Amino acid sequence: MPQAHDGAAHGARVLEGVRVLEVAEHTFVPAASALLADWGAEVIKIEHVTRGDAMRGLASTGVAELGGEVHALLEHSNRGKKSLGLDLTQPEGLEVLYRLAATADVFITNKLPGVRERLKIDVDDIRAHNPSVIYVRGTGQGERGPDADKGSYDSLAFWARAGIAIGAQRPEYDLTPIPPAPGFGDSIGAMTIAGGVMGALYQRERTGHAAVVDVSLLGTGLWAMGQAMALSLSLGVPWQAPPADRIGANPLSRNYDTGDGRTLAFTCLQGAKYWPTLCVAIGREDLANDERFADQPSLLANSQAAAALLEEVFATATLEEWRQRLESFDGQWAVVQNTLEAAVDPQTLANGYLQDLTTSGGVAFQLVSAPVQFDETPAPSCRAPEFNEHGDEILEGIGLDWDRIVDLKVKGVVA
Repeated sequence: MPQAHDGAAHGARVLEGVRVLEVAEHTFVPAASALLADWGAEVIKIEHVTRGDAMRGLASTGVAELGGEVHALLEHSNRGKKSLGLDLTQPEGLEVLYRLAATADVFITNKLPGVRERLKIDVDDIRAHNPSVIYVRGTGQGERGPDADKGSYDSLAFWARAGIAIGAQRPEYDLTPIPPAPGFGDSIGAMTIAGGVMGALYQRERTGHAAVVDVSLLGTGLWAMGQAMALSLSLGVPWQAPPADRIGANPLSRNYDTGDGRTLAFTCLQGAKYWPTLCVAIGREDLANDERFADQPSLLANSQAAAALLEEVFATATLEEWRQRLESFDGQWAVVQNTLEAAVDPQTLANGYLQDLTTSGGVAFQLVSAPVQFDETPAPSCRAPEFNEHGDEILEGIGLDWDRIVDLKVKGVVA
């Protein structure tokens, strides 16, 4: 099971010795425990006894076009785990789960309140077998309220309901944007859950109290929109991104197209400070002394004229030419890149933001690393498990002998 980095680095495995028991599917909650696995935790993933995690079937349903020999979506949110196929609707399956829960530090689930109650895996059910377990619930709309028991996805609760879709809508286009990537809000929410788990583990270490941790896609989306929400509530109007070419807009805080159809993004909040050096970098020193752009008030008052001049200049050269010319510019800018370009960005490579992995069948692939690094070390990952890959090992680990395991297999309790 090749890894991109040496897992012996102590700093990268800050959760070594922590056991996480996961009863969850899709991306939001599974991606959170994948992060915990990257940081050294042992994660036991309970999957449906016959079909496994619903994510395993997305390619065959037409929901996701995956292609190739690597289930990239499954790998992203399940790397580094152990898998056990278990029927939680059977009493003997529930008994196995409880025995595992008794050994866990963290129990994490995205099952809805009604499902948790019906399966007997709610807080009190699990804590009857392990009072010190940290119980983590990832939901769509939160644990309370009229929609607490309604399922959701990040495209709904995070993107649409929290105001992000409208916030991302350009006023010049009559189009509500869809999320930019599969599991976009799920992955952001997963990091939020992982942070909550870390805090709960620290609290338990210090005080002995085992917390119930709640994170929702709606709450995560509202937090992501927090500054816009604060402005909206203060002004009493819904938030929407203002047009980039409005009068008074900072011409050094917008995008410009190059002559070969690429885009440069600038975010120089102190526009007047960087205006002279930008003029030098683009070969228009004459504009540096133009009275229309002499200071911040003048620059903003003549923002449309400044932007028009910059549009004209940037359209005269290619992206690569502008890369070279802007090397001396001390303001803040970046090239608008696609995912393949971002993957080979020198900063991506220098910081280990991608991991090289191999499937059980020997197929090489790459995943994005956990964004948090400890002691300057990228967290080492390994591939996601095959369905029930570790089933026998997990069952033996809780004291079941082979005769008992075979009996459970015959009854369909375990895979």
